[in-house]
Amino acid sequence: MRVFFVALIFCTFCSVKAQQIIDKVIAIVGKYPVLLSDLENAQIVKQKENPNVEKCKTFEDLLYQKLLLATADRDSVTVSDNEVEGELNRRMVYYINMMGGSEEKFEAYYGKRTNVFKDEIRGEVHDQLLAQKMQGKVTGDTKLTPSEVRMFFNSIPNDSLPIINTELQIGQIVKTPPVSEEAKKIAREQIQGYRERVVKGESMSVLAALYSEDPGSAKQGGRIDGVLRGVMVAEFESVAFRLKNGEVSEVFETPYGFHFIELIARRGEALDLRHILLSPKITTADVFKAKVFLDSIQKAIVENKISFEEAARKFSDDRETKQNGGLMVNPGNSSTKWENEDISHEDQTQTLIFLFDKMNVGDVTIPINYRTRDAKLGYRILTIKTRTDPHKANLKEDYTRLLNMATFEKQKKNITKWITKRSKSTYIKIDPAYFCQLTNAWTINN
Repeated sequence: MRVFFVALIFCTFCSVKAQQIIDKVIAIVGKYPVLLSDLENAQIVKQKENPNVEKCKTFEDLLYQKLLLATADRDSVTVSDNEVEGELNRRMVYYINMMGGSEEKFEAYYGKRTNVFKDEIRGEVHDQLLAQKMQGKVTGDTKLTPSEVRMFFNSIPNDSLPIINTELQIGQIVKTPPVSEEAKKIAREQIQGYRERVVKGESMSVLAALYSEDPGSAKQGGRIDGVLRGVMVAEFESVAFRLKNGEVSEVFETPYGFHFIELIARRGEALDLRHILLSPKITTADVFKAKVFLDSIQKAIVENKISFEEAARKFSDDRETKQNGGLMVNPGNSSTKWENEDISHEDQTQTLIFLFDKMNVGDVTIPINYRTRDAKLGYRILTIKTRTDPHKANLKEDYTRLLNMATFEKQKKNITKWITKRSKSTYIKIDPAYFCQLTNAWTINN
């Protein structure tokens, strides 16, 4: 179960190309209008997640979002320009990655430059961040004790307990080919030459557009605006935040390759900068060596010469899983349990689902092609650590899931109480043609 604090309508990317709708105001909350296009676009997005979602539920979510904004105004809750810029940058990286990492494909699909797209969604992103911040004040830091989770579980009638699908705990050992010192030397010398050209007066923007291997910034002449701490890798930030305006850094290394940076401007805690990236080239032979290495590890595990957990801790290149014996954490529910749907999200090819169906607990795969989150090519071997058959939810096997459910229910109750209280002191008017049976006790000024 994925836990959502509340069903806010965060559909910027999905709705930009939605069908154009003749617009009208269908509700007002404080000074914030709800448009017919807001409702129709939000419904399109929600139906992709749940085809049976009712439009009235979507409408009420929009009313709640506007009530959060109206209350934020009254309570002087704000978000800074730096926060908005940072979120815009994070989203643009995500959107471009959805297009295969190609900024050109993104711009062709939307028919506009990325900076124009950012400016068009800036106001919406500001309101979403403001609503999120206000919502945090509404729900508070909801932490439940084991006894509260047990009480929640006992309150569910036996015939209403959710059926839990087959779940797997999966282990992995990842091997990415090491970059040779010769490849590093070539890349460093090449980018050092570009830096020297910039220092002598050549345009860094032109050089970045021609030679930088960062797909997210090369077409912008290497420019990245609104960089906040915590967004880039530590090695990059360590250099960037020490620069003065106009200063060009020395060449430095990150997990992505070699860079140098020019600081354009410092705006409070945010930086506008240009950078050029060159990555050392990995050969087919290097990748094949990773496969051969994992072949030997897989054989040693199968022959009981080493446990999967020990091999993961000693040999895996995946920092997120190696310390816990290769055990993979499901980002959808923050647990180590995976349903088929979760595996599909992790592996878009669906290969793993068919592979796992034929495996027993403890089996270990042969090396499989793998691309890491930072786009490095390599191989991995996988094992099924546990498999749970379909069953009714219980505290022993499904505590994390039940904790999430109980937390969600408590947050919903907090939101319900808050809506009842705040709607009484906020002007809310709904077009009679769009009035429907709302779940919460709203005070409407019709």
